[in-house]
Amino acid sequence: MKPFSFFILFLLVLGFQPLQAQVADDLTTRNNRARSAFQSGVQAYRLMDYDQAVYYFQRAINHDPEFIEAYILKAEVYYSDEQYEHSAAAYEQAIRVDSLFFPSKHFYLGSALLKTGQYQKARNRLNIFLELPGISDSMRESAGKHLEQCAFAIDAQENPVPFEPVNPGSAINSEFAEYSPTLTADEQTLVFTRKKPRTDPALMSYGPEYEDFYVSHYKDGAWTEAENLGPPINTPGNEGAQSISADGRHLFYTACNRPEGVGSCDIYYARRTGDRWSTPSNMGRVVNSTSWDSQPSISPDGRTLYFTSARSGSYGKMDIWKTSLDDSGNWQTPVNIGPAINTSGREMSPFIHPDNQTLFFASDGHMGMGGLDIFYSRKQKDGSWGEPVNIGYPINTYADEFSLVVGAKGDIAWFASDKFGGYGETDIYYFDLYEAARPDPVTYMRGIVYDKETGEKLRAFFELTDVELDEVIAMSVSDPETGSFLVSIPTGRNLALNVNKTGYLFFSENFSYADVRVGIDPYTRDIPLQPIKEGVAVVLRNIFFDTDQYELKPESKIELLRLAELMQENPEMKVEISGHTDNVGAYEYNLELSRNRARSVLEFLTEQGVEENRLEYEGYADTRPIDTNETEEGRANNRRTEFEVLEYQNQ
Repeated sequence: MKPFSFFILFLLVLGFQPLQAQVADDLTTRNNRARSAFQSGVQAYRLMDYDQAVYYFQRAINHDPEFIEAYILKAEVYYSDEQYEHSAAAYEQAIRVDSLFFPSKHFYLGSALLKTGQYQKARNRLNIFLELPGISDSMRESAGKHLEQCAFAIDAQENPVPFEPVNPGSAINSEFAEYSPTLTADEQTLVFTRKKPRTDPALMSYGPEYEDFYVSHYKDGAWTEAENLGPPINTPGNEGAQSISADGRHLFYTACNRPEGVGSCDIYYARRTGDRWSTPSNMGRVVNSTSWDSQPSISPDGRTLYFTSARSGSYGKMDIWKTSLDDSGNWQTPVNIGPAINTSGREMSPFIHPDNQTLFFASDGHMGMGGLDIFYSRKQKDGSWGEPVNIGYPINTYADEFSLVVGAKGDIAWFASDKFGGYGETDIYYFDLYEAARPDPVTYMRGIVYDKETGEKLRAFFELTDVELDEVIAMSVSDPETGSFLVSIPTGRNLALNVNKTGYLFFSENFSYADVRVGIDPYTRDIPLQPIKEGVAVVLRNIFFDTDQYELKPESKIELLRLAELMQENPEMKVEISGHTDNVGAYEYNLELSRNRARSVLEFLTEQGVEENRLEYEGYADTRPIDTNETEEGRANNRRTEFEVLEYQNQ
């Protein structure tokens, strides 16, 4: 919507006071009925009653077909109501009546043509405007920016990107409006918003329509019939603009005009345990503002929430902000993600991909096709965001495009549109995302955490770390009832997995996945946790040494800090650190190497504050193999560092 009535401001400069009883003599018409209708139209326009305003301006035109002011304000009303085609037609009529009266109408016609995708006509009209005398510097600058958009859009149309949207069918889409799709990391669960008319007279106070969340699952090669997510998530009010976590157990969404609300629209949170959702809670005044906050997107590590806000401190009308969890699990004061993304226009609908490196969002402030366009930006090595890239035509058009999400594998994008027929008002679609716009592929791992001795399912904490970058990739918690977990995993990176629970020895693993698995073919890894007791040992999978060396490599720090933390949480525990080798080389050499490696671990732990009298170390060379020494893989397993519990008293 453009600023209120450019032309009314022009009339006021001329001395026209539309709310006075007498109509000024400056109007071009002498027809009293036309003047009276015109004044009624201005009054309706000031009250933002657009339908009535158009009605009265058209009556004025009917009384005097040469009444140019009525054409201009009729065009303005349509523009304010985002009916740009009608606005362009009314401006063209005004120009036919008098091309020189109120010269700025050429600019506004060009703007309306731009917003309806008539780029060549818009460019021609803007060039006509720029040839007129007496143009202000600000208007000349605005016209120049519009011409840049026209050139960009024409070039985009001449160089389209691949785009073949597919409707997933009636299991998801209906005669009503479906939009805002979100996916779990395995791309097997789709949550979306559906808007329907109310039929219960008792609930009409909430409005004639309502928005609810629906969920569909991909099974046996097809999407199941979407089901209402139900209470306590869905209420008689409206719920929308949601983001679901990688494992499908955490839901962030928007609700407006609630009694407990901080602003007009706030972000809410709910957690699923087993098959039950918790009662949603407002994220509170730390996250929400007294303005409008909406459209959350949770990062794959669960530690950063991106969202759209109109709060103070924004660069434009709407900006993308983020809030992060501190080490105590508390959300921190949101910060603006900065001018690389945010402009003086509108930035909205953020979606952070499971690779945690690629941000998709909508904007009308960056160079685009005329309305809200979809852009993507990639995180740089220093943590800043790179130059946004327009995702291209025909994904973007002159209309508003937003709320695009991309599956973990990076090759399929989902969005909502009313442009392709479909089943109802707005349908959900998916399409193959062209190569250049794809995020880094992300696979996933699922399984169950259980007590190694009793088989009891456990609630345990996961941390997935890139050992080379010392960067936490994902954090998660297994379901307390089922022990199940699902974590997103980037491919081609050296990763450390740590699973821990109070009273248990942590689980350690090191791996790197080269290929992507989704759907029914995940990486599966059930994780047994060993209760702390004397005599049990744990292999430290993320302790690294160079060949024939015993100095700890920097990548070992992550694992050793976990061990130090375990020792500090259990001050009554004493352990032995042991080094082991394969059978290649002389025994005496391997024995000394294994002892030195164990001592290096002990020294690191003491530097972290672990008392030396609680630590012992020993080297065993190849005398305690856990695998064959006949294969390289077996020898690699035998080259290891362990710790064994020597003493433990459960307090």
